[in-house]
Amino acid sequence: MNFFRGYREYYEVKLHFFIKTKKIEVRFVDFSTTMSRPRMSRHLAACGGNTRKAMTLYRLNLRLSQELFTVISCFEVALRNRICRHYTAIYGDDWLRNFAQPGGVFDTARCSITRRIINEAVINLLANRRYSHDKLMAEMEFGFWRYLFAQPQFYEAGQTLLQIFPGKTRSTPSMNYNHTYIFNQLGLINNIRNRIAHHEPVCFASGIPIKDTTYCREHYAIILQLFQWMHIDESSFLYGLDHINTVCCLIDSI
Repeated sequence: MNFFRGYREYYEVKLHFFIKTKKIEVRFVDFSTTMSRPRMSRHLAACGGNTRKAMTLYRLNLRLSQELFTVISCFEVALRNRICRHYTAIYGDDWLRNFAQPGGVFDTARCSITRRIINEAVINLLANRRYSHDKLMAEMEFGFWRYLFAQPQFYEAGQTLLQIFPGKTRSTPSMNYNHTYIFNQLGLINNIRNRIAHHEPVCFASGIPIKDTTYCREHYAIILQLFQWMHIDESSFLYGLDHINTVCCLIDSI
């Protein structure tokens, strides 16, 4: 049943896109003038000089970026909540603010930047009479949560944060799935998140104008793996939101 639903959805999306582009004819010269010729040149080269396919690729890249950003946003909230639940159980309800207080967990030279980020957010929230721990959590960016797995922050907070990944693969003599591994995987997710946020294309092979969805598929696989390690059923959690593979297939078929 799931196979046929996904199969049908693929062609419904493709048909919808075809109808939309047929209704409104856009000249490539006008499209590239608006989006800039240098930006469109990569899409044109990747499509062998076919202007219609280049515009289709550009639009599908935008859709893929939207799909990825949605999934990354859901992952970020899930990760943040798991971290909060873990440290609340150990350090109490206002753990994040307390970490940055004098004598707190992050009151060390090695955690000075993390401490400053927290304190600046606290000051801004208090100044606007909006402070709550939930609002403080929401002020932190993806990179902040990543750095809780960096060595100084991980060790100062008690070396327990890997417990939020109960399904994590066991380390072996050749591969250590420790906090550094998580830190690096989150770095990859943060990189593609920032790339999307800065309107950079995600549909090309690295450094060359060749259409390739491998980059997106690999980062998507990292997100799914970390969901699974947190014992989150990603299929149910992302139901109706996740069409990444569908859009990747559309790009591959251009």
